Amino acid sequence: MAEEKIIREKYMKLVPVMTERSKRTWAATEALAIGRGGISVVSRATGIDRNTIAKGIRELDTPETLATDRIRRQGGGRKRSSVIDTTLTRDLEHLIDPVTRGDPESPLRWTCKSVRKLSAELGRKGHQVSHTVVAALLHEMGYSLQANRKVREGKEHPDRNAQFEKINREVRHRLSRRQPVISVDCKKKELVGDFKNQGREWHPKGQPEEVRVHDFKLKELGKAIPYGVYDVHRNTGWVSVGVSHETAAFAVATIGRWWKQMGLKSYPKARSLQIVADSGGSNGSRVRLWKWELQNLAKQTGLTISVNHLPAGTSKWNKIEHRLFSYITQNWRGKPLLTHATVVNLISNTRTKAGLKVRCVLDRKHYPLKVDVTDKQMASIRITRDDFHGEWNYTIRPQ
Repeated sequence: MAEEKIIREKYMKLVPVMTERSKRTWAATEALAIGRGGISVVSRATGIDRNTIAKGIRELDTPETLATDRIRRQGGGRKRSSVIDTTLTRDLEHLIDPVTRGDPESPLRWTCKSVRKLSAELGRKGHQVSHTVVAALLHEMGYSLQANRKVREGKEHPDRNAQFEKINREVRHRLSRRQPVISVDCKKKELVGDFKNQGREWHPKGQPEEVRVHDFKLKELGKAIPYGVYDVHRNTGWVSVGVSHETAAFAVATIGRWWKQMGLKSYPKARSLQIVADSGGSNGSRVRLWKWELQNLAKQTGLTISVNHLPAGTSKWNKIEHRLFSYITQNWRGKPLLTHATVVNLISNTRTKAGLKVRCVLDRKHYPLKVDVTDKQMASIRITRDDFHGEWNYTIRPQ
């Protein structure tokens, strides 16, 4: 934060000439000037303990405590725990060291390593230390509370970049010819009802919207399955909210509804359609029903349908994720999805400054699972596979 940086710079210039009391008083005045959260900001910026800053604030409220000339000499006061107990820091670091955590014999191998548990474990090793001292020592040692971060995508396919380059070339080529290009995927399934939805929304103070404690599906409401189609050229989206199952039939039916309601009007002279999809899920590269349903769609529309699958483990690069789904999530943050109508309305009213517009409909049709596509049906599909990774890149023509 810029505020912390400014305070840190001021502190580094003043600290050589400040006594312990003046340091405490200065930190207290800075915290008061910031207002709510000021103690935390100043503590992070300077390393001064929060209790010390709070003490300085109390002294400012009672000026008579500042009148005395008594100032503790440099190095005075109670010695730090790590100074008195010379092995404390070493034993603490041993408990939280990444190598030690992987040791099956480590007492904390299979537990949450909170400061209280670390304090208790240090106590069993003969150290008398509170959890607050453990927290302070961890900060001094450069540790902080951190969550898991999703960065590993698994083993990278050797032709991953080449596939991305191929998709980019084909998208550019088709857009230059004014042929439609869409990105498709299924958004995370959502429980319908008065369940907690991540995010926060403004409400009168002390009056948060009450929701259920446990996320158990309500049989009468079920779930919402949003499958989306994003038009790359026109920056528009179509979402069908299903109520049964996420299947290839549901995915292709959504694409068909988009074409009838939006695509045909936008591209009246189109002869082909390019679809960019993930390699897994209902629109996966190995799903036979996906190809069979696309053949039926090609027959109904007269379009030649080209499909390009993103390599496995790269679904977050699909344009629909960050150009459509991310904005839908922002629009309904903190709002319980009480009914399917709520889901449809929140998706339909998603807008951005860049001009994104979304249409959404409820699809109440039942899409059964485990629909078999026979070898004879597969053989009848007019599919042409590309020379470069035909399992990822193929074209289906009308029969």
